[in-house]
Amino acid sequence: MQSSVNKILAVFFMAVILAFGFTFSHAAPPKKIYTEDEFLSAFSGKSKKVFTDKLGKPFKTGISVKPSGASNVMMSAGADEKKSKPVKVEMWYYKNIVTYDNKRTYKETEITFVNDRAMNIAFFNNR
Repeated sequence: MQSSVNKILAVFFMAVILAFGFTFSHAAPPKKIYTEDEFLSAFSGKSKKVFTDKLGKPFKTGISVKPSGASNVMMSAGADEKKSKPVKVEMWYYKNIVTYDNKRTYKETEITFVNDRAMNIAFFNNR
């Protein structure tokens, strides 16, 4: 009876040790925190692939939608949609990756991609 209890305890402790070892070995690497200048220097004009390689997947994405009546406004300004190239505008959002002082980070960083290149980067605390 005593040996079976010892065996059960040994198996239990081995399982606990393996579970902790697995958890720590597959934990994500620590997330890099950038200053505003570092972030802008590292990512301005870069492709989506650079962002996913260095920062991982964004927590949220969005696609720009053309407002109703925009074609009429563009035509009145002299633009011809038939001759223009299609433009894909997409926004990606990351949380807490850019710092603005020694202790605080922006809650959200928005990257606007135009045809797969980062064209606008904005930092927000009010979203």
